[in-house]
Amino acid sequence: MPRILPHLDSNARHSPVVVKQLEARASDIQLRVADAITAFAGSMMFVYIHIIAFAVWMLVFEKSPWPTLTLVVSLEAIFLSTFVMIGQNRQAAFQQAKADHDYAQEESMLEENTALTRTIHALTQQVHETVCGPGSRATE
Repeated sequence: MPRILPHLDSNARHSPVVVKQLEARASDIQLRVADAITAFAGSMMFVYIHIIAFAVWMLVFEKSPWPTLTLVVSLEAIFLSTFVMIGQNRQAAFQQAKADHDYAQEESMLEENTALTRTIHALTQQVHETVCGPGSRATE
């Protein structure tokens, strides 16, 4: 049986966005059901079961051109494509949340680096004035 939710390695650091997303998925029954269905539908076991089921159906239960089988396969395709779109929408929302988080982190680091650069510049000027005397200009 495929894993429904990825398990995070407790020895590694994880993005807060990833942790929040997994917690939200684990806490909502609808998301857990959708994860279970998409995990199974995206597995080779799903393919093998369908190969066997369709072969048995065509050989045992219906005669050509298999009208009931065609209906069942069409309905299944409708539902599976819906689950694919649900998964794509959730992935897009996750990517947007992660991009927003990464942008906020980058902006915070930029502000911190700018402040550190200004502090270093001020300290360098103080050291220069102390060493060379007040009013002396450093060559640039």
